[in-house]
Amino acid sequence: MKLFVAAMGTSALGNMGFPKLDRGRTPVRITCFIRYQIDPFQREEFKKYAQNWGRIIPRCGGHLVGYFLPDDGTNDIAWGLIAFDSLASYEAYRTQLKSDAESRENFRTAESKRLILREERTFLGIVDGTFEIPASPSENSRSK
Repeated sequence: MKLFVAAMGTSALGNMGFPKLDRGRTPVRITCFIRYQIDPFQREEFKKYAQNWGRIIPRCGGHLVGYFLPDDGTNDIAWGLIAFDSLASYEAYRTQLKSDAESRENFRTAESKRLILREERTFLGIVDGTFEIPASPSENSRSK
């Protein structure tokens, strides 16, 4: 798997709900994009599993962007997005997850209930010039 890393400005991070990082340089950010194939008959149980990560991930050092369940169309694919300052931050987070009791319990529950049939991880970075581009006033008037 290739790792794509991109630099992102601190104002963009603040707009996404991430804490602004002032280290005298532009922080490097990566996002772990997790694609889950779930048992569609256990959607509510997967929802509880995802909600648990809402407490665990920030405590262990990740910046949770969110979990997403299917709403319409394909009923067995869910997504989780977690951002990190660097690959080193991601590795530290993974270590912290292993020592966190609630994390271990959440993993055990998902495994025992067989909520997740398959999981894929991809690491992404922002393409410069494509993030948080506001619509111009002329584009807004055309869409009405």
